[in-house]
Amino acid sequence: MSSALPAPEPSNDEPGGSTVVLGGPEIARALTRIAHEILERNRGGSDLVLLGIPTRGLPLAQRLAAKLAEVEPVLDAQSLVGSIDVTMYRDDLSQHPTRTIGSTDLPGDGIDGKVVVLVDDVLFSGRTIRAALDAISDLGRPRAVQLAALVDRGHRELPIRADFVGKNLPTSTSERVRVLLAETDGRDAVLIEGTR
Repeated sequence: MSSALPAPEPSNDEPGGSTVVLGGPEIARALTRIAHEILERNRGGSDLVLLGIPTRGLPLAQRLAAKLAEVEPVLDAQSLVGSIDVTMYRDDLSQHPTRTIGSTDLPGDGIDGKVVVLVDDVLFSGRTIRAALDAISDLGRPRAVQLAALVDRGHRELPIRADFVGKNLPTSTSERVRVLLAETDGRDAVLIEGTR
């Protein structure tokens, strides 16, 4: 009988002082829960459009659409998803004038009369979502607009809240929340950087 030492506790610390708060399995579970909540709130997915806010909101919207289609096989995941570029609607262009303008791609049926679910990785001040709402008003007239965020870190500057949240993550304003996704970064993780 050997007297092996207990395995060390896994560390959530990353190089550079970052802390992992969500790994791949936790992100997958959060997206599964959000997908179910979206279907429950809207009594199915027949009138849904998921608009991802680039960069990481778009792959999150695509993953959510795939999960919606798993639950309701009549849904076509690809036809549910679009992207919405908010660059020209931002209120901080004078402070950060050199931004790359992306593209807005809507599903074939557009957004008129649909329930639009905006999808973003981190909800912080609310200013990106305000810009997205302004962009939507130029694109059509949805029946309703809802918001899904993988992480809500607080510190809102506008009266905006998410309808669907993967993880509420209290942070200080000196900290930075980074979402890494396999599609853009090679792995799935949510990190907090800075002093805690």
